[in-house]
Amino acid sequence: MQEFNYQLDYANLDLRAHPELYRVGRGEQGVLLVEPYKSEILPHWRFATPDIAQASSQAIYAMFLDYLAQNDFVGADMARKFIQMGYTRARRYANHKGGKKYDGVVPADKKGQSGAHGRDTLPQQPQDSEAAQIKAESAQIFKKVWDDCRANADYQRLRKQHQARYEHDGQYADIPNDWLVEGKPKTDSSKK
Repeated sequence: MQEFNYQLDYANLDLRAHPELYRVGRGEQGVLLVEPYKSEILPHWRFATPDIAQASSQAIYAMFLDYLAQNDFVGADMARKFIQMGYTRARRYANHKGGKKYDGVVPADKKGQSGAHGRDTLPQQPQDSEAAQIKAESAQIFKKVWDDCRANADYQRLRKQHQARYEHDGQYADIPNDWLVEGKPKTDSSKK
C-alpha cells in the first residue's frame, strides 16, 4: 500500500480531473483535503444524534453509490472516508466528552496528522452516561454503512483498478512543481 501524499496542493487541485494523483492511504487520510469531493460531501456530514447520523450516513452513502455509478473511484473512496470518519468521530465523542482525546496542543509540525505525538491520553467518560450512549448509537449507524461501503463489489473492483493503475513508486515523478504545497520537497513518498 502506498501512503497518502500530503505534499500535493489539494486546495488548488481538482482530483476529479486528475484521479491519477489520488492515493487511498490508510483509513481516513486526506478526508478533509481532496477537492472537489471535500466540498461536496462535508456539508452532509453530521453525527450529533442518532437521527442526524442516520440522515447524514444515508445522504453520503447515496453519494457513494452515485460516484460508483459514474466510475468515479476517488469520489466513492472519499465518501467512504467521510462515513468512516462519522464512525470514528462519534466513537471519539462517546469515549471523551467534548471529543478531546489527548491533553495539550498538537505540535506545529504534526498538524493534520492523527496520533498522540507525545501527548497524554485523557481519561474516558463513563459509557453509561446519556451523552456517551447517544454518540455510541450514532457511531453504530455509521459503522453499518461503512461496512456496506467496504463490501460493495463495484467499490472493491474500482479500488483494485485504481491502485493497480496509479499507485506505484513513480506515481509523482512527472508532476509540475506548482501542484505541490510550497516549501515541500518533490519526493514520491510522504511517510509521516
